[in-house]
Amino acid sequence: MIRRQRLAAGVCALLAALTAGLAFPGPAAADETEQAAPKVELVLDVSGSMRTRDIDGGTRMAAAKQAFNEVLDATPEEVQLGIRTLGANYHGNDRRTGCKDTAQLYPVSTLDRTEAKTAVATLSPTGWTPIGPALLKAADDLNGGDGARRIVLISDGEDTCQPLDPCEVAREIAAKGIGLTIDTLGLVPDAKTRDQLSCIADATGGTYTSVQHKEELSDRVGQLVDRAADPVVTPVATEGARECSSAPSLKSGLYTDREEFGQQRWYKVAVEPGQEVRASVSVADDRAVNPDYGVLLRAVTLHGREIVRGEAAGDGRTDVVSTGLRYPRPESDDEDAAAETVCLQVTNSFSAAAGVKTTPGLPLELTVDVVDGPSKAGDVASFGLGRGWWLLGALVLAGFVAGLLWGWVSRWRVAVWRTN
Repeated sequence: MIRRQRLAAGVCALLAALTAGLAFPGPAAADETEQAAPKVELVLDVSGSMRTRDIDGGTRMAAAKQAFNEVLDATPEEVQLGIRTLGANYHGNDRRTGCKDTAQLYPVSTLDRTEAKTAVATLSPTGWTPIGPALLKAADDLNGGDGARRIVLISDGEDTCQPLDPCEVAREIAAKGIGLTIDTLGLVPDAKTRDQLSCIADATGGTYTSVQHKEELSDRVGQLVDRAADPVVTPVATEGARECSSAPSLKSGLYTDREEFGQQRWYKVAVEPGQEVRASVSVADDRAVNPDYGVLLRAVTLHGREIVRGEAAGDGRTDVVSTGLRYPRPESDDEDAAAETVCLQVTNSFSAAAGVKTTPGLPLELTVDVVDGPSKAGDVASFGLGRGWWLLGALVLAGFVAGLLWGWVSRWRVAVWRTN
């Protein structure tokens, strides 16, 4: 019994040491390429309807202020942030004047958290909802520079300044090719508001999220501000097919598509001997959906045999579900071996809530990376250790011997103690 306990302890200790070594690899070389400072402008609806008390027992305005304060505390140092309001200053009933009511509360610049919080604290729900004019001004605020630029619009209602359609304004901004993304957050689960805010986001490749709680609002705004600090990668639009034989052929890169509820989309990737394909997919629920959903990503041969799969599920608390997979193709002794066509199948199990439009499909983002595989591609399937299996084997053998020796020494010491 003593021998078994000591042996188990020795092997576990060595395995723990090996795991720690794998979990904390050496520092990677820093990317010396300097990125231009990302810019974000938060555009807040301060119209009279923001006085409504329907978010966790408080007003919509109070929830927005709390979210702003938390986001300002957590904004990365490298992000230049500004705040613009709409409907914050004009108290009258003249529509022409009310539809010009948008002002920059805090300029897009290096953040002074105290000054920005003080400015937000002064806001009081007042007037109209000129979303279109506010977006045009916000685009001007962010003009110039090569870094990522993002507008985060928070509103609780439709634009009241038609015929300047905010959806057309967003399309106009996208057509300028300035790389500006508009994300929208709706504080009211109203179909018309949702349709308008979704359209604004779709026009620029952004996202729409419906939020009805203070924590959700703070978390989502924080995520969008943090996202602006990520390196800028322009996705390529593609259109998956209903079967692999007619699917588009993809190379390494980032791709966007639309997938209808419960639909399958197919893509093809060519993998040479000794190469490895790594793929990941994210599907966003940019409208109200039923809880309990999932995303499946499969790598399949042309003959329909599954190679590997990745899957993930959600329960209604997240607005994006992501999964991924890796497939290393073994090297071949035949120098003229042809590339293998790997079919990537993306399937979702989202279902639309009652009364929600199912078209266009859900936003899909697919990342494909074809790289040189390890010298023995089959090793990757064994927990990704590759040649590390030799080290693992040596350590396990050493642990086995150490356990035997420790057990023998322990028994010898016990025998000597009993003799004396």
